[in-house]
Amino acid sequence: MTERRGIADAVVIGGGFYGSAIAIYLAKQRGLRRVVLLEREQELLIRASYNNQARVHNGYHYPRSFTTAFRSQVNLPRFVQDWPQAVKRDFTKLYAIARRNSKVTAKQFDRFCQEIDASIKPAPSSVKALFEPRLIEDVFITEEYAFDTTKLAKWAKHELENSGIEVRYRARAIAISKSANNDMIVTIQHDNEATDSINCRYVFNCTYSGLNQLQGEFPGTQTGLKQEVTEMALLQVPEILKDIAVTVMDGPFFSMMPFPARGLHTLSHVRYTPHFSWKDELGIDPYQRLDGYDRTTRVDRMIRDVGRYLPAILDAKYVDSLFEVKTVLVKNEGDDGRPILFEKHAELPGCYSVLGGKIDNIYDVLEKLETEEFKSRLEE
Repeated sequence: MTERRGIADAVVIGGGFYGSAIAIYLAKQRGLRRVVLLEREQELLIRASYNNQARVHNGYHYPRSFTTAFRSQVNLPRFVQDWPQAVKRDFTKLYAIARRNSKVTAKQFDRFCQEIDASIKPAPSSVKALFEPRLIEDVFITEEYAFDTTKLAKWAKHELENSGIEVRYRARAIAISKSANNDMIVTIQHDNEATDSINCRYVFNCTYSGLNQLQGEFPGTQTGLKQEVTEMALLQVPEILKDIAVTVMDGPFFSMMPFPARGLHTLSHVRYTPHFSWKDELGIDPYQRLDGYDRTTRVDRMIRDVGRYLPAILDAKYVDSLFEVKTVLVKNEGDDGRPILFEKHAELPGCYSVLGGKIDNIYDVLEKLETEEFKSRLEE
């Protein structure tokens, strides 16, 4: 049985980094008086915000998507300035170019970095010695950082509380419908199966992989989405690799990055990190598919292949794996671009769906929101 409980200016669905940041923005910058944040887990920022490579991109990753690379260049210094407590900078970030099967040559990569004004310089011979020269054409020192999700979660919790935002944990939005006065009703299911609802003027669907799992009159996103179950391996790397991060471009693609939240390194591989994928559809719950997966690690295959390019990784110790559903825009599969998804739903005026492919995309979202008009119903 559903019981209505009160009204709000806005309901934000999803307590990851994006949902938290948007809720704080609405309360602090746009003057909405009552904002409610719904999170289906028991804590903030413990799903996709945590289970990733924890990289603050600086554009290097995207030689086939100039727009994504350029936006990373713009957004990285802002992110470092706004969340310095969460940013890890004390390591050397290397980009290496494979001799074979790469979609970019060393010369092309160097020129691309110059075009987007990204810091790049040739690695010294002592660093190049880490790599197998028959497989690696060249190695560059770049400027890229990692972030600690646990510190971002502390920031979010503090700011949400200071902004007077009500956070409901273990609360899952299951439907959005129109109310009699053309506002919206968000129906919420709790862990104990009880349901209630909130009448509001604005809804922000920030559920990442769950964007299209809402019932009622929610129309779904117009942009096609693909879901992938992915594995991010966590390693204790040998001393020689402890203070470095490595990305090998751009075909035999793998990355090793510090993971500050656990003092380890992540390892991802273009062939082995995605375990399986499917076209996103209403009724196929991504989280149920993840929960039902046996999560057999592919770390041995990752390390064996990476070891051909970076032999020292063969001495790494496997600790754990982060399994998560990764959501990507179908239209960008070919160029690896990571633009935001920002959709306004005409069928439900005031309802927005938001998805970002990288943490620094938050600024692209906030810039979109700056162009929208918001008015507190509680002041009428």
